[in-house]
Amino acid sequence: MLLMTTVLAMALSGPFGTSSLADEPLSASEQAQSQSQSQAKEQDPKDQKADEKKPPTPPHTGIRALVANLGEDLKHLPAMQNLYLAGIGGGLAAVVHPADQSFNVRLRSHYDTVNKAFAAGKYLGDTPEQVALSLGTYVVGRLRDQPKVSHLGMDLLQAQILTEILVQPIKFATHRQRPDLSDHQSFPSGHAAVTFAGATVIERHLGWRNSILGYGIASYVAASRLHDTRHYLSDVIFGAAVGSIAGRTVVHHEADYWALTPVSMPGGGVALLVSRTR
Repeated sequence: MLLMTTVLAMALSGPFGTSSLADEPLSASEQAQSQSQSQAKEQDPKDQKADEKKPPTPPHTGIRALVANLGEDLKHLPAMQNLYLAGIGGGLAAVVHPADQSFNVRLRSHYDTVNKAFAAGKYLGDTPEQVALSLGTYVVGRLRDQPKVSHLGMDLLQAQILTEILVQPIKFATHRQRPDLSDHQSFPSGHAAVTFAGATVIERHLGWRNSILGYGIASYVAASRLHDTRHYLSDVIFGAAVGSIAGRTVVHHEADYWALTPVSMPGGGVALLVSRTR
C-alpha cells in the first residue's frame, strides 16, 4: 500500500519537467485541430460522466480544512449507504462466526515459505505505517502545489482517523479475546479496517481500475491476520466493512448523502423524512 499510493501521487501530480516541444508555437491548422479535439472531448458524455464520479477538489487542503472536513465526516457518518454496509458486514460476520475456530486452524502452516509470505501483513496494515503513507501523499501535494494529490492525501488521513474512531470503541465494547489469547481486542480487525479504508478512498478518487491493487493488498493484510492467529474470520470481515464505511464517508460525493429529518404530524406523532441531498 505504501508503494502503491506513492506511485499514484506521482502520477496525479504530473511530470517534474516540461518538454521543449511544448514551447514551440503551433501552426494555424494544428491550433484548429487542437481546438476541435478539446471541444469534442468536452462534449463527450463518457468523459463528462467519468468526471462526475470523481470527488470535486476543494479550494483549500490545509490543516484547517482537514480538521473542518473531519467534523463534516462525523455528521455524514449515519448515512443510508453506511447503514447498508454495516448491515451487510455484520450479517456476513454473523454467518461465518460459527466457523471462526476451524477456519483459523486450516490457515496455520508449518512451512517457512508460507509464514514468510504473510509476514509483511502486520506492517502493511499497521496504523502508524498507514498514517505515514497518507501524510506523505498529503505533503507531496502541498509542496508541489498539486491540489488533487493533497486532496487524496487529506482524504486518506481523514479515513485513517475516522477508522480509529469507529474501531476502538467497538473493540472495547465487544471485548473479544484474540485467537492467540494475547488480549481482548479482537473484534473488529483494525488492520483490515485501515487498509480497506485506504483502498476505498483510492477507488473513490481514481476509479475501480486504479484501486484493484489497493483492494488486493487490503485482502492480503486481512488474510495475514488470520494466518498469524491475531483475528478470526468474522473480525476481518466486519473490519473490512468498517474501513469501507470510513473511506466512503470521507470522500465527499454529494449525490451519496441521505438526510433524515424528523417531521411532526397532526395529533402529536412524528414521522421520519428520508431525502437524498444533491
